[in-house]
Amino acid sequence: MIGYIIGALFLAFVLIIVIRTLLFKPKKVEKTAPVQVKISKEEAAANLAEMVRCRTVSHSDPALDDEAEFEKFVQLLPRLFPNVHKTCSPSRVGNRALLYRWQGKTEGDPTVFMAHYDVVSVEEDKWDKTPFDGIIEDGVLWGRGVIDTKGSLNGVLTAAEHLIKEGFVPERDIWFAFAGDEEVNGHGAKDIVALFKEHGITPALVLDEGGAVVTNVFPGVKQSCAVIGIAEKGMLNAEYSINGGGGHASAPKPHTPIGKLSAACVRVENHPFKYRLTAPTKQMFNTVCPYSTFFYRMIFANLWCFGPVLNLIAKKSGGQLNAVVRTTLAFTQMEGSKGINVIPPYAKMCSNSRILPGETVESAVEYIQKTVKDDSITVRAIGGHNPSRVSRTDCEGWHRLTSAVSDNWPEAIVSPYLMTACSDARHWGVICDRVYRFSPMRLSPEENATIHGNNERLSVDKIGETVEFYIRLIKKS
Repeated sequence: MIGYIIGALFLAFVLIIVIRTLLFKPKKVEKTAPVQVKISKEEAAANLAEMVRCRTVSHSDPALDDEAEFEKFVQLLPRLFPNVHKTCSPSRVGNRALLYRWQGKTEGDPTVFMAHYDVVSVEEDKWDKTPFDGIIEDGVLWGRGVIDTKGSLNGVLTAAEHLIKEGFVPERDIWFAFAGDEEVNGHGAKDIVALFKEHGITPALVLDEGGAVVTNVFPGVKQSCAVIGIAEKGMLNAEYSINGGGGHASAPKPHTPIGKLSAACVRVENHPFKYRLTAPTKQMFNTVCPYSTFFYRMIFANLWCFGPVLNLIAKKSGGQLNAVVRTTLAFTQMEGSKGINVIPPYAKMCSNSRILPGETVESAVEYIQKTVKDDSITVRAIGGHNPSRVSRTDCEGWHRLTSAVSDNWPEAIVSPYLMTACSDARHWGVICDRVYRFSPMRLSPEENATIHGNNERLSVDKIGETVEFYIRLIKKS
């Protein structure tokens, strides 16, 4: 009798799993035929090439910055976009931030388009094409910043220039907010947000860099996905230090300072932060995973049962899947003695963490300290910030944005997601809960890998698509 009961319960369990999997289907999305947009993609690429030729590299040490190159970029914009500069009241905010107001027909919450025109440094000898020459060859533009994020800046200003020439006036104000120090976590975006707060301006939509139109990023999903960040993780730079007394390496104690730090490193890596599904990640799974194969649909439709399986897969594989379900930690630096035969009197190592929404810098430090389990090692935060505010997906701004994305890339699944990197968008959370992170580009895995890497490049066709997206979104604003 007990056997029958167990068998019946097991059968019921299997049926529940299967039924929930079969019901885990894509939501119906109504799509209308998009209005055709005609622009000169070659002209857009030529403008972006000129921007690339400005070596606007920002460094953690400002003394290394070439301010003449930044000024060269600023002076280039009126020549490339004369109608924007006549119509949109350009101004400078703080040191390098640029702010434009395109006045609309009526009062109402405005739209803010963000980008940054500073770029990270390069190792020129490792590039196939010189990174600041703006070379266009075989339909591809090579150069630092074409994706991150001069490409977006060029896209939105080219779109505005095109529309102003046609006599278009937006319904509500549109603002262009460009920072020149994003790559070093500067003050440009914060200064602009402070200005908006001072004047009581609350945007209906803020759009900054973030996700893109990508492929092969979700298991079992063959369609391309347009992922839009509705939040971003926080960051913690932590230092682990130990004073060990030092001495000659010929007569060491059983455990040296470096050895103790190494043991702490292993303990922390073997005991990662806890698995947890945040609201952005749940929304992403519910949107994208119904398009997957039956096996993965079964897992994601029944996380109440298979959550431990997902946790194990994420923990073992690492990468992006792991990054969206837990606070991550990567050890990046270690420092000890300057002599190979000298035990250091002081040693330290550092790690970089990306913190899930719902956690804080303080809670992350506390978890690490408990995991280290060594009172001789001091753990402290040497930099970082808490996760961003989570933005809404039930508002007009979100619907306008997703509609424009669908119009531009009708083949793509449009989904919210949790951005694992940092951006200037996080500063807007103090005044707005409609802040989104999307780089309007169709990026291959190879192109995506060039961001902050070697051979950053983008095809002329995709540069044109970026302009078309901004035209569509501006018309909805």
